[in-house]
Formats: sequence, structure tokens, C-alpha cells
Amino acid sequence: MDPKFTEVSQLFDRFKAAFLRNDFDSASNLLSQLKVLLTGFRSLPPLFADTPNAVQELTIARDIYEHAVVLSVKIEDQDAFERDFFQLKPYYTDARNRLPQSPQEYPILGLNLLRLLVQNRIAEFHTELELLSSTALENPCIKHAVELEQSFMEGAYNRVLSARQTVPHETYVYFMDLLAKTIRDEIAGCSEKAYDYLSINDAKQMLLFTKDQELLEYIKGGAP
Repeated sequence: MDPKFTEVSQLFDRFKAAFLRNDFDSASNLLSQLKVLLTGFRSLPPLFADTPNAVQELTIARDIYEHAVVLSVKIEDQDAFERDFFQLKPYYTDARNRLPQSPQEYPILGLNLLRLLVQNRIAEFHTELELLSSTALENPCIKHAVELEQSFMEGAYNRVLSARQTVPHETYVYFMDLLAKTIRDEIAGCSEKAYDYLSINDAKQMLLFTKDQELLEYIKGGAP
């Protein structure tokens, strides 16, 4: 086995161990080292050189970048998510004929759609959607994001908030919570202009909370 590949493989094992024990600082440091080592593989995008270990190198690199995307969600770093997804995407497109499909592909593609929706980048959302195959569009992770966008555009905020209970993957919760806050901030902003006074019950109903405590925590969180 190529010594460089062995070094990457062993370091990736250390990364995964840190990731599993929720030691995200160590995982982030190891990830930075892994990214540097990956630059030594000519088989990876954009070169795609036909080296003896090309398939193994492409496979482990894709796995590393998939973990990087999930790590960015765990540490709530949307900029890192965008960078890592950008580096991962060629493995789902340009390397499609070189590798078996990853089981993480559709969950991560759906997660990226959800990120674009949260950031109100609707034009990019639809551009990404148009690049997906008919098979991908039938996947529950992709359908979840599409249905969310439709509900969001229709102003059906109840449907958007209730969708948090049926997320197709646990990594989706972070972006769902951000989307819920965006929706409630929008409702609160409109309510502030429309009403001089609202009772706790009315405010709770309007902001789609089920408990008084949830409303009070939201109000406290929004206070300067």
C-alpha cells in the first residue's frame, strides 16, 4: 500500500474517533491536516489522474469531505459548510462514473438545499435542484427540502415548523431551527407593526409556540 495513502487512512481513523466522542476541536485540527495531505493525490479533482490507487484515493477523499460537511453542522459554521460542500460536490458529479454512489450523497445534497433556503438564496436553491436527477428528486431527503421551500414560499409557516419533527436526517435539525427562528422573527416584526398589545396566549399562537416557556425564552433571546 502507498505510504501516503496509509498516512491519510490512519489520520482519518483518528479524526473519526475524535468526531464520535464529540471532540470537535481535535476533529477540526485533524481535518486541516487531512486536507493538506489530500493535495498530494493527483487522482483527485480537478486532475483526476489515472493513478494505481485512484479509486481508493477518491473514495477516502469523498468520505473525508462528507465528514467535513457534517462537522461544520455540528460546530454550527455555515461558512465552513459552504467551503466543504464546494470541495465535495465534484465527487458527486465529475467522479460519478469512477465510484459507487455514496449513501451520504442524498442526505448531504438535501442538507445543502436546506442551507440555501435558510440563507434565503432561493435562486441558487432552484439552480441546484435543476441539476439533480429524477431519482434524486424522489429521495426523501431532497423531497423534504423541496416541500419546505414550497411551504415557505406559500407562507404556510405551520407546515414548515412542524417539519422539524419529521427530518429525514439528524443533521437537518440545526438548519431547521435556524429556519424556525427566521420565520418567527418575520412574524414578530409584522406583529409589532400591526398590534399595540398582544396577550401571552395570542403571541404564543401567532408565533406558533405550544408552551408559554418557549415564548418567554424566544422573547428573552431576541432582547438587546
